[in-house]
Amino acid sequence: GGQHACALARDLGMTTVLMHPYAGVLSAFGMGAADVREFGVATVLRPLDEDTLRDLAPALARLEEELRAKVLAQGIEAARIPPGRHQLELRYRGQSSTIAVGEPDAASVARWRLAFEDEHQRLYGHVFGGRDVEVAAARVEVTGTIEKATLPAQPERERRAEPVASRRVFADGGWHEAAIYERERLEPGDRFDGPAIVVEATGTTVVEPGWSARLTERGELMLEDRGVALSTQVAVIDRPNPVELELFNHRFAAIAEEMGAMLRRTALSVNVKERLDFSCAVFDGSGSLVANAPHMPVHLGAMSETVRCVLRDVPDLVPGDVVLTNDPFRGGSHLPDLTVVTPVFVADRSTPLFFAASRAHHAEIGGIRPGSMPPDSRTLEEEGVVLRPWKVVESGRPRLDQLRVLLTAGRYPSRAPDENVADVSAQIAANQLGVRRLLELEATVGREVSVAYMGFIQDAAQEKMRAALRRLGDGAYSFTDRLDDGAPIAVRIAVRDGGGVLDFAGTAPPLPTNLNANRAIAKAAILYCFRCLIDEDIPLNEGVLAPLEVRIPRSVLDPPSNDDPALAPAVVGGNVETSQRVTDVILGALGLAAASQGTMNNLTFGDETFGYYETICGGAGAGPGFAGADAVHTHMTNTRLTDVEVLESRFPVRVVRFEIRRGSGGGGEWRGGDGCRRELEFLAPLQVSILSQRRTTRPFGCAGGEDGASGRNTLYRGGERGGQGMDVGGVATFEVEPGDRLVIETPGGGGWGPASQSARNSLATSRNRPS
Repeated sequence: GGQHACALARDLGMTTVLMHPYAGVLSAFGMGAADVREFGVATVLRPLDEDTLRDLAPALARLEEELRAKVLAQGIEAARIPPGRHQLELRYRGQSSTIAVGEPDAASVARWRLAFEDEHQRLYGHVFGGRDVEVAAARVEVTGTIEKATLPAQPERERRAEPVASRRVFADGGWHEAAIYERERLEPGDRFDGPAIVVEATGTTVVEPGWSARLTERGELMLEDRGVALSTQVAVIDRPNPVELELFNHRFAAIAEEMGAMLRRTALSVNVKERLDFSCAVFDGSGSLVANAPHMPVHLGAMSETVRCVLRDVPDLVPGDVVLTNDPFRGGSHLPDLTVVTPVFVADRSTPLFFAASRAHHAEIGGIRPGSMPPDSRTLEEEGVVLRPWKVVESGRPRLDQLRVLLTAGRYPSRAPDENVADVSAQIAANQLGVRRLLELEATVGREVSVAYMGFIQDAAQEKMRAALRRLGDGAYSFTDRLDDGAPIAVRIAVRDGGGVLDFAGTAPPLPTNLNANRAIAKAAILYCFRCLIDEDIPLNEGVLAPLEVRIPRSVLDPPSNDDPALAPAVVGGNVETSQRVTDVILGALGLAAASQGTMNNLTFGDETFGYYETICGGAGAGPGFAGADAVHTHMTNTRLTDVEVLESRFPVRVVRFEIRRGSGGGGEWRGGDGCRRELEFLAPLQVSILSQRRTTRPFGCAGGEDGASGRNTLYRGGERGGQGMDVGGVATFEVEPGDRLVIETPGGGGWGPASQSARNSLATSRNRPS
């Protein structure tokens, strides 16, 4: 740490650094000097009300006495043990994360709630008025204080310190002669200027040019910026500095990651907090994707289309505006994916300099089926509420009441508008954090530099993409695969001199079902696949697509739009299922990998009061030199499955079995990954929907590898425990009663290369092995 102290202070805008004499071993020193603390936690899971507080009082008193006894047992005198500190871990009903709140004065339900909401406002920027608060757990901390160690002070005698040697060092863009000092020879009051190096038994401190150092009366090394330290400004140049380019890559990506962490903390729904079905990214002033967090490929590749549609459809943007949309024909994906776009304005500019955006899948947005993923939808209206680009915050004034009106209007309104509003509020808060970070960066490095490096990042991605295409080699590559209904997805890729043309001629025309995918989704799949050609850690951004010309005829990948949702084609399955087939087809054409499971296995269930949604993992395709992974989310999805404990505590369902489906991956020199088997028992009357593919087709193998196994969805009624059950097919909606069970077996990935006979025998044995 001492080697980078001046540089870190400079980046943080600090001018003084204090180096403790035990800095190199400060952790060990701190453990010896620390008070003795004992913690206790009691699970509560009850509403914050008078009955709960009354019942907690004696329980907390008993817990405090137990902890006090533990502290006494460690040799701490009773006089050094003050009264214990009580906290409650509070959350709004429906949230999964908690906030630890210290006991207020004259504790009462009202005071606990006020303390909780003050902290919620401080952390997340909003509160949910009228929503019940619950006590997840109670905490007690008992501390035994110990006498603090102090550093002996010696009088300072101001003098210039004498170095013991010198060494050439590179700093501030050139070579310097740096004096070397031994810390044990320094005395209080000794001073010297950088560049210098201080060596000691437990560390090394670098004093950069423009900084000075002084040893204090307690032996601390005080580093001070003399006002001529290295500049934080990056010069505007025609070409990027490679080091700065890498730094800016990480700076922009870190902003998106921080936005994602904020969104997860502040959201209410299981879909966002547990499944992580959301994405955050930053864009330049034209709406081009610059950097993202490693979230959902199907979201990220399409979001730039959304930002550009916002620029087109909402031309009167001003500071404080935030735009909300989910329109698939204006850059959206499907209706459950709500996108919040926040422009970033700087002084003296009337147009946005940057954009921050977040997209989150809302498990309920209306439609003909709970969960808003209806397998049988035929029009956009049947899939839920359509929100065209609309200012959810106007000049800093939230319009959440109007949003609630929009969500509850129309033929098929949302079943959970309060949860929708809560998650949109979380998206707004996440974007606002991104806005603050972008403005801080612009203020630190300058407007011209921040804008220039946004362009440099995309230029660098373009050059890396061209290099990857040259390595791939000039030629024509083509592949065709089919959806389960027989609709072909075809691509022909022509690569020449670092550029490429993708032509989807031969792809099926628009479908009467909901497997239509708009151009933004097709673009997201293309961006993801070609990003995979670049074997470097760069942000997913618009530059990857620059060397590619994409030709998509009117087809299932570009259905005709209509401003009337009752006449617009259905698209909910295109986002989750057709996008997966596009990915497999492109990777198959380029010879990069066999097919993965090719589906997200979308499961929804609910009633008129709630909807739950999850995607289920399967097998990944193998490739030249690698086997496919077992039971993972592949390609265009990157979500988690809800933890069993959370799922069973929130919804009327029991997870009976969840395991790898052994032997379902295709054989080959490199085996495809196995799918999974997930069995759910329903505990209440519910409506269940499954939207999946690869139930009548199999994930293809490549280069002589075998196909992966198809998936299967089987329903067992009532107390039925034997027999075959009922195969409900890949696309189905049905009612269940308590005791009914659904078994979802997901596809395996395709294998790569011909398998040896011994491998075939081993594969046959594994497929015949009982689960």
